[in-house]
Amino acid sequence: MAELIVALDVADLEAAKRLLDQLRPVVCNFKVGSQLFTAAGPQAVREVHARGGRVFLDLKFHDIPNTVEQAAAAAARLGVWMLNVHACGGLEMMRRAAQGARRASEAPPVVLGVTALTSADEATLQQVGVREPPQAYTLRLARLARQAGMDGVVCSVHEVASVKEVCGPDFLTVVPGVRPREVSGDDQARTGGLREAVQTGADYVVVGRPILLSPDPAAAARTTVEALEALRSRLGR
Repeated sequence: MAELIVALDVADLEAAKRLLDQLRPVVCNFKVGSQLFTAAGPQAVREVHARGGRVFLDLKFHDIPNTVEQAAAAAARLGVWMLNVHACGGLEMMRRAAQGARRASEAPPVVLGVTALTSADEATLQQVGVREPPQAYTLRLARLARQAGMDGVVCSVHEVASVKEVCGPDFLTVVPGVRPREVSGDDQARTGGLREAVQTGADYVVVGRPILLSPDPAAAARTTVEALEALRSRLGR
């Protein structure tokens, strides 16, 4: 499927509104992450909804199970389409997150487990005591997320095929760090291109800076959507 999600990684609500007005005619799915949500709170979600868009609330909840359950429920009541929690928080925390989101809404959001961040290479994982390479660590967390009742995971493009093989084709994969073009000062360690995302079977790709930093964000988004559609057609996805 490889559908586009545009990351609204901007500093304030006014910048987000300007981008939404440009991008909403082209795309429907938007990621609201920690930066914008800290600056603007739930109003950032409401601005996307007011324009007919869907929100992936990317706050990566990670706390005691009860706190995460209540946070997921609050997100569901906001009407978000998708939310995530850190899979390394464990089985019970993820289970409670899924339960909280599903009890709070008649149209519950997609709930995802975040595996290894795309900024984390093997050296980074070793610094925090993870002795596995990123792919093995991701697969271990993906299995745990599936056991906990998650709908899917956030992972790098390099792990999509393995996650699908281990957890099943219907287990969603959301892939950040997708780069239609080079980005200066990039801090992502495990990135990939659109072709790789489509080839491996990613369900959603998150693109931020290549669109946000473009002189014409709407044109950049349109080019990305068209490239995804062409790749899906060519590769039979």
